[in-house]
Amino acid sequence: MQAMQKMFQSATLKLTAWYLIILMAISITFSVVIYQLNYREISFRLENLQHSIIEGYNGPAPFSRYFLDDEGPNSPLINESRKASSQMILSLVYINIVVLVAGGLGAFFLARRTLRPIAEAHEAQGRFTSDASHELRTPLAAMKTELEVNLRDPKLEIGEARELLESNLEEVNKLIKLSEMLLHLSRLDHDKLEVDTIDVPSMVQELVQRYPSDVERFDITSRKKATTLANEPAINELITILLDNAIKYSPADSPIFIRVFEQYGRVGLEVKNQGKKIPDDKLPKLFDRFYRADNSRTNGAKNGYGLGLSIAKKIVDIHHGEITVSSTDEFTTFTLYLPIVRKSSVKPQE
Repeated sequence: MQAMQKMFQSATLKLTAWYLIILMAISITFSVVIYQLNYREISFRLENLQHSIIEGYNGPAPFSRYFLDDEGPNSPLINESRKASSQMILSLVYINIVVLVAGGLGAFFLARRTLRPIAEAHEAQGRFTSDASHELRTPLAAMKTELEVNLRDPKLEIGEARELLESNLEEVNKLIKLSEMLLHLSRLDHDKLEVDTIDVPSMVQELVQRYPSDVERFDITSRKKATTLANEPAINELITILLDNAIKYSPADSPIFIRVFEQYGRVGLEVKNQGKKIPDDKLPKLFDRFYRADNSRTNGAKNGYGLGLSIAKKIVDIHHGEITVSSTDEFTTFTLYLPIVRKSSVKPQE
């Protein structure tokens, strides 16, 4: 982690230097151009002024020759030009110093802002790789231990071998499920989903029927119709994740409240379940990959990988929606918002 921070600090300084070099090159170039143009303009005006004075002067000839002698080193024209040139150069130097200081600060800020998404993505990728490796290593280590222990037993019976194979098969199924979820996350990062008009209340009614043992727990309050433009399989999976989460983290036979509503031009879906309160400092992390606020909250064998809510958040982001979570001593509530479609005649688009 420290090596990564040093790498991005070095990259920030280098990018700042390049920004500043480009900025100063432009500033100095403009300064030279401005100096040349202004110097010529000043010289031209002084020369015109001098000739105007001489032409209107009726005094002695030596004085006239003094003004006409603009080639001499001490002639008024050259003296005034030198003064104007010096003042102009000094002003441009001050301006470039200000540009250097202000540009340096601005370049550093811009460099940090430019590299911040890259640093965050790099950090997230490293954390994701580390967490994925840990999750994959756990079932593999369990399988390896069981195999080694049983292979060392010369009196291993067929029944025991069968139990070993069943246990290993269970771990293999876990690995398959985990790999499928990881692949699904990867696809969501890159795929462009086809969209169509979806009636959210109808979809909710269909999905709760997939839980025959828990269907009586669902208390649904819904509008007759609320449509959104989205990818149907993705929204189907999104709602399923929220329902699974509510069942998994609530006491058996406790009610699960579902509400479909409209608010501020958006379709809202609220899923509320009873259960242990989630600390406020852990709520923002619930949508992080592999994050589990409390493993003890899961119902035994239903322990997951901490990827469901990450997938839900990704689906919501792809559809330009919003998902929030709140938790009290009585209820934990997930609230989903999706853009509303007033007219179902909207044509599907990508």
